[in-house]
Amino acid sequence: MTTYEARPIGPDVLKELRTSDDAGRPCVPYTATEGGEPLRCCLRGAGPGESIALVSYAPLRRWAAGTGARPGAYDEQGPVFIHAGECGGPAADRAGYPFSRAGALRAVRRYNAAGEIVGGRLLEIPADEERGYDEALAEAFADPEVALVHVRAVEYGCLHFEVRRD
Repeated sequence: MTTYEARPIGPDVLKELRTSDDAGRPCVPYTATEGGEPLRCCLRGAGPGESIALVSYAPLRRWAAGTGARPGAYDEQGPVFIHAGECGGPAADRAGYPFSRAGALRAVRRYNAAGEIVGGRLLEIPADEERGYDEALAEAFADPEVALVHVRAVEYGCLHFEVRRD
């Protein structure tokens, strides 16, 4: 059982990104040919034929705007795939952590309430994928200063999902 909630990009933010992304570029939809692109709106891979877009997203900036944090130099933006049109979000019966593949490398970055990085670690996803994530996130949230964790792909630096302290 997954212990922590992997959060998708919220519907209000998606609506904005579908017009103009966080780098100020217009959204340019295209049709997925083979599929598999990691969709951050519904936390699943795209299917062939789905209308999707690759946009620039600044997750820490978006979180900080709602909390009053000031991430300063830690404010990053990077590429994420989303549905080009409205999406129903993650499936209610979704299990495990999204975009998980044994052997893949993930950066698990920790941020405090001010939006500053307070640590992180490299996670090589083990065969027991859920347990690997649960342990990495438990380690992060064992520090009472940690308010937010970003899980990013090492290869491309893009955000896979975030987890917030409840």
